[in-house]
Amino acid sequence: MTDHAAPTPALTFDDLNLPASLRKAVADLGFTTPSAIQAEAIPALLSGRDITGIAQTGTGKTAAFGLPLLAAIDPTLRRTQSLVLAPTRELAMQVAEAIESFAADMPGLEVVPVYGGAPFGPQARSLRDGAQVVVGTPGRVIDHLERGTLKLDSIRFLALDEADEMLRMGFAEDVENIFNRAPVERQVALFSATMPPQIRRVAAQHLNDPLEIAVARQATTVTSVRQTYAVVPFRHKAGSLARVIATSDVDAAIVFVRTRAAAEEVGSALVERGIAAATISGDVAQKDREKIVERLRSGQVDVLVATDVAARGLDVDRIGLVVNFDLPKEPEAYVHRIGRTGRAGRSGTALSFVNPHERGRLKTIERMIRVRLEEIEIPSPADVSAHRAKTLLAKVADRTEAGRLTMYADLVRTYLTEHPDTDPVDLAAALAALAVGDDGPKARAEQEAFDAERAEAKAARERGAARREGTRPDRERSPRVRDERERGERGIRREAVGTRYRVSVGHKDGVEPRGIVGALTNEGGLNGKDLGKIDIFPSFSLVDIVPNLDDETLARIGRARVGGRPLRIAKDRGAPSGARGSSAPRHEHRHGATSRPVNRPERSRAGSDR
Repeated sequence: MTDHAAPTPALTFDDLNLPASLRKAVADLGFTTPSAIQAEAIPALLSGRDITGIAQTGTGKTAAFGLPLLAAIDPTLRRTQSLVLAPTRELAMQVAEAIESFAADMPGLEVVPVYGGAPFGPQARSLRDGAQVVVGTPGRVIDHLERGTLKLDSIRFLALDEADEMLRMGFAEDVENIFNRAPVERQVALFSATMPPQIRRVAAQHLNDPLEIAVARQATTVTSVRQTYAVVPFRHKAGSLARVIATSDVDAAIVFVRTRAAAEEVGSALVERGIAAATISGDVAQKDREKIVERLRSGQVDVLVATDVAARGLDVDRIGLVVNFDLPKEPEAYVHRIGRTGRAGRSGTALSFVNPHERGRLKTIERMIRVRLEEIEIPSPADVSAHRAKTLLAKVADRTEAGRLTMYADLVRTYLTEHPDTDPVDLAAALAALAVGDDGPKARAEQEAFDAERAEAKAARERGAARREGTRPDRERSPRVRDERERGERGIRREAVGTRYRVSVGHKDGVEPRGIVGALTNEGGLNGKDLGKIDIFPSFSLVDIVPNLDDETLARIGRARVGGRPLRIAKDRGAPSGARGSSAPRHEHRHGATSRPVNRPERSRAGSDR
């Protein structure tokens, strides 16, 4: 008889020496086996070590620092003892909700999220009442510190989530300020998707002999998911999505978009087409989110439109289709998204919409997951009608067996008697067409429009292939022409709209459009759709904003910092003739598009602002 070594048992949360209340909460949430980052970070933090964690979204970072954070807190002490910094209000809300769920069996413990765009008063009251855990964006945290509503003298644990994103958005000075106000004796957990030199400098200066934990990129996707893509120009996405859903036989689908505004727009477009859809994003309260997810589980909702942040932790077995309405920015997010289907032994399908100019991003995803996605054609309006008719005919046998058809049979016989030239097959075909909503001329017009769209997409693919082979006409290769066409495809080329505001940061402060957008949305409570063109000059910038901003909003935005400077903001009153002169904007940015240099006459090197 051959002896076999017993397999090493899998690590469980019970092996991590967590307090009993946290072990119970984790078990109640259905967590059994810790992720790689959790298995390494939790014991280190429980032992008192500072850590730097290199991990992407979807690796379980929140529990990796959230559970040790709670273990370090005294719930009977009504003072702020832990602070978590996050770059965006969506992430701050998500992290706060997760920590609250971990603290379900810690009576008396309060978690409060603080971020711009929300009323200041309720946040201040929660802080004065002694909330032990604060999760916030750097700008709003600084705001509370300066007003005296938040005190850090009792801080035991400080966590930075997505530190690289925080610094990219211009919060470096705020983070430095917060570190300097916190007690010297504190524990720090710093998590970042990447570890650039600037992040390493922060760790070297503010962390005590940190243990570095790196989680390898997730490089494989679930084998039970068929992964497909379709080339779809931006303006055709909504109609294409509706046809995909109309011809799918899955129980439920989840559609991923990049922004809250897109989630609302796509969800509304589906509802208008008669699809039982709902939307979740960072703006949806946790109790409402739970109700929506329960409706999805029960079958009251068939399609959920969600942002990445809002969909974290979502686990619904009946999801058979994942649609990437927008390709994710990071390949890891793609893996995380499509993992929402193909669960519980079921198969699933993932479909990604790819704009004609996004093939490079698609190739990056394919290289990372080591899988070649299958290209498919979007169903046509005729395909939708045929699918509905087949579904209808498949029910004929059961309906016939159920009986009670006498009234309908009599009506059909009467019709055939009154119209003796009618072929019974033609009558049945007409009834089927009416039943599936095909009223003839309108359906034909839709099909013709679809055929034109398909021909246009084919021509775009052929132009792309010619460009890659170097045979594209000179004008087509022009960056200006290409930029104009791509912006037109994405539907984001805007004229000046709303009111023009002047902000007191410019290129000499190292500012970029995304930093201004981040400050306006996080601290000002604006949505991306509220913002128009952004012109960046050497010492200031001009921003088109649709709603008129009241004094309170202007003051709140003015306290935000971009590039280390306060973002003072006021309505643009124009400038005397020649005041801007050669200070033409080095970037002209339309919100949602990548900033690009504006074509302008060459200046002499001596007159440049470099």
